[in-house]
Amino acid sequence: MYETFEHTADLGLRVRAADLDELFTEAARGLFSVMLANPDSVRSIEESTFQIDSDDIEGLLHGWLGGLLYTFSARRLVLRDFSVRIDGKPPIYSGLSGTARGEPIDLERHEIDVEVKAITWHELKVEQCDGGWMAEVIVDI
Repeated sequence: MYETFEHTADLGLRVRAADLDELFTEAARGLFSVMLANPDSVRSIEESTFQIDSDDIEGLLHGWLGGLLYTFSARRLVLRDFSVRIDGKPPIYSGLSGTARGEPIDLERHEIDVEVKAITWHELKVEQCDGGWMAEVIVDI
């Protein structure tokens, strides 16, 4: 589950899930639901893979979402289906392996809603809570 929240001139994304893999998957869905007015219009016809390394879980989330945003901006791909595997166990994480599926932007079918410029480090957090996980990330719009 994900939701947005107001944050000065930026936009916040709050995500909750039962485990870390699902949390990162939901964060990706949340990011693209902010960027696209009609994310259900995206077909899963092209796949991109991601390998992210970081010493901490916040770095993995920042790297994952940043990689997805780069794929959108540089390769002009809108993404819809995500799969993530976090390597390691709390508190030591070693990396992330992920895939994202989507298609090239077609402005006749894909309605860009919010232009996300960057994933910020400002108030970025990932933490265990209530038998699951929660993340908050601020995106620069």
